[in-house]
Amino acid sequence: MLDIVQRPRRLRRTAALRSLVQETRLVAEDFILPLFVCAGKGVRRAVSSMPGVFNLSVDEAVREAEAAFNEGIKALILFGLPETKDAEGNGAFDENGIVQQATRAIKRAVPEIIVVADCCLCEYTAHGHCGAIDESGEVLNDQTLRLLANTAVSQAQAGADIIAPSAMMDGQVAAIRRALDESSFAHIPIMSYAVKFASAFYGPFREAADSAPAFGDRRAYQMDAANFREAMREAALDAAEGADFLMVKPATAYLDLVYALRQKYDLPITAYHVSGEYAMIKAAAERGWIDEKRVMLETLTAIKRAGADLIITYFAREAARALNEKS
Repeated sequence: MLDIVQRPRRLRRTAALRSLVQETRLVAEDFILPLFVCAGKGVRRAVSSMPGVFNLSVDEAVREAEAAFNEGIKALILFGLPETKDAEGNGAFDENGIVQQATRAIKRAVPEIIVVADCCLCEYTAHGHCGAIDESGEVLNDQTLRLLANTAVSQAQAGADIIAPSAMMDGQVAAIRRALDESSFAHIPIMSYAVKFASAFYGPFREAADSAPAFGDRRAYQMDAANFREAMREAALDAAEGADFLMVKPATAYLDLVYALRQKYDLPITAYHVSGEYAMIKAAAERGWIDEKRVMLETLTAIKRAGADLIITYFAREAARALNEKS
């Protein structure tokens, strides 16, 4: 018999031993549930490319928030589908806008849940870009900052607990921080989409949020997937401007950046497990090619193992239920 001293398998022999030495643990509190809110009452409209995801009227969003909270999820992020759109996305900061309505209703029904408000204009502009544009279709960075600041203040006034700017405009965190502070919201934190790539994984989201650009794409302001050093620079700028959280989006294809941000910053790190990542797991599971629950939990565990403190995921409720079953 070989004289083997080191036997790592000793700690894998039983489920109890594996659990005892497990290094990375998922809990329901790790997850932030995205909700897409639309006008109407009693609306629960399926998103065809994202099984299990719906456009929800405010009353249905409240029910979803209550159910999620009861399953152990402590936070959600809101995206709005307005009834009308215009060139500058003014509906984003209307005090009776769809996200503002949903925020007030959810906070009344579930005061303890954390409402994160996505702060962007793409869902509210007729052209589908994340800011104001000029005659040539160029997105105007500095003019957009004013609109984002107005949106952040409006969302805070409605009761949002965290503002999450996602437009990838230069200086957006500083502009929002200044506006919030000047409007007596110095206590409201900013969850910056610091590292957001121009990714092909966003396709299903654009159906869910009705936010596909009417022309061109978003590569002039979202990041090139090939660039690591630039991503670190973006994170450094947002941290310096006052971001309270740093986000990487998408998650699984960019775990190197989740890890790198975790090593460099003491701020909480959020990773967005995006629509395409979710849809691919769902599609493969529907065909019987994978075990959906195991792949879901393995994927989310990998994101947390890389260094994410929080994970925005459409699997939030399913993952919470699966974890509750295991406990």
